[in-house]
Amino acid sequence: MQQFEHAARVLGWHGHLVSNVEVLGSRFTAVTRLRPEVHRWRVTHDWPPQADPSRVHAWAETDGPEQVPVPAVDLVGVMVRVSKARRATRACGTLLTIAPCAAVLPGDHPYRPWAFTELDYYGIGAVTTYREGPARLVLAPEDRRSEFGTSLFERWLLELLYQRVLQQEVNTESTSNTTEGGGCADLP
Repeated sequence: MQQFEHAARVLGWHGHLVSNVEVLGSRFTAVTRLRPEVHRWRVTHDWPPQADPSRVHAWAETDGPEQVPVPAVDLVGVMVRVSKARRATRACGTLLTIAPCAAVLPGDHPYRPWAFTELDYYGIGAVTTYREGPARLVLAPEDRRSEFGTSLFERWLLELLYQRVLQQEVNTESTSNTTEGGGCADLP
């Protein structure tokens, strides 16, 4: 988890670090930002996170509800751990359509111009980091969400991340400030 905290800082991504997210065959760590005014509204109007994909899908149906909740989190970016830069394109894949994506590489990863040229072409960022040391930004990610538009998948993922952020806040209140085991961490 500490590697991702260092990577998020060097990327300039601030918010809640949500680890071990698995969707569409991808495993990643997300950096989210809670929208406090929307969260307060949703709590007041009894709109908890809707992490069930079928509920979110129903929002798009013609006979679906007249109102749907506004997303209570913003997705700042996603990070995937890969051992080699050439694996980052596949690891980021569909995630590029919903947020900037950065590959987190081992600290001793060599610079390979061709692999990093490919990452740059697709807008994928790259960060090298050691387990206990600072991270180094190799390539800044690009935000290409506007090229793809929004989707039900993205909307569902925001609900899932909202649920995970709220669970983390409950866990933080009831236990010590630990971030192990697939939790979240707050980044300044």
